Amino acid sequence: MSLVKYVVRDGVAVITLNRPAQRNAVNGALTGELEAAIDRLEGDPEVTVGILTATINEGSRPTFCAGHDLSTMGGPEDGIVTERGGFAGLVKRQRDKPLIAAVDGLATAGGCELVLACDIVVASERASFALPEAKWNLVAGGGGIFRLTRIVGKPVAMDILLTCGELPAERAYQLGLVSRLVRSGSVDDAAMGVAREIRLNGPLAVRLTRRAAAAAEFIDDRQAWEMCQEVSAEILASADVREGLSAFAEKRLPKFSGR
Repeated sequence: MSLVKYVVRDGVAVITLNRPAQRNAVNGALTGELEAAIDRLEGDPEVTVGILTATINEGSRPTFCAGHDLSTMGGPEDGIVTERGGFAGLVKRQRDKPLIAAVDGLATAGGCELVLACDIVVASERASFALPEAKWNLVAGGGGIFRLTRIVGKPVAMDILLTCGELPAERAYQLGLVSRLVRSGSVDDAAMGVAREIRLNGPLAVRLTRRAAAAAEFIDDRQAWEMCQEVSAEILASADVREGLSAFAEKRLPKFSGR
C-alpha cells in the first residue's frame, strides 16, 4: 500500500498521507514517498498547485499527522530526514509551486511542522496544532520553533512550545496560522477551491510571487526591494504579461502559457 498517494485533478496535485492506522506518523518509507511526490509536483509543467492532505482514521482521535514515528527513532528504518527536504523530505525543501495544507484533525509535532512548511492552511473546526516535543525532551527542530513564532508571535509560540499545549483551529484562525476555517468533512473541497482560484492566475506570476513572499521572512527591507525589482523585471519580460494585459483590454479570460 502506498504511504503517500499522488493524484492530479484539473492541474492540481493532491498529495495524501496514507498511514491512518499509525496516525500518519512519519517513518523512512513515508519520507521517501513524500519527497518523491514533491518531485512530481515540481517537475510536472501541467501542475501548478499542490494540496497536502491525509487519510483520517475516524476510529481514534482524528489526526492529520502525529509527526515522527518514535518507534523507529534511531533505528535502521528511521530515515526521516533527507538532504534536500529535511524532515519528511518537505520542511526544508526549496519549492516553486504553492502547497496548500488541508487539515481535518490533529497536526502535532512533526505533523504540525509539515503544516507550517506549507504556503496556505485550510483547516476544519476539529483541527488543532501542537508542538509537544519537550514532553519527551526533544525540540521542534523541523522548523516549528521559528516558523510558529513568526506566524503567531513570540508570547503565544512560547506558551505552546514550553507547555506543550494545543492550539485549537478557531484560535489558529484568529492568529493567522489558518487562512480558511471550514466544517469538518469539507476541508479537501475547500482546499481544492483555493487551488482552483490560484489556477486562474498567471502561473509565472504565482511562482515568482510565492518565491518572493517566502523569502520575505528571512531578508531585510533592502533585500526585499531588490527581490521585488528582480521578479517584476522577469514578469515584464514574459509573454504572459502581454497576454494578461490584452485579455484585460479585450474583457476576456487570459490564456496563459507559463512563459
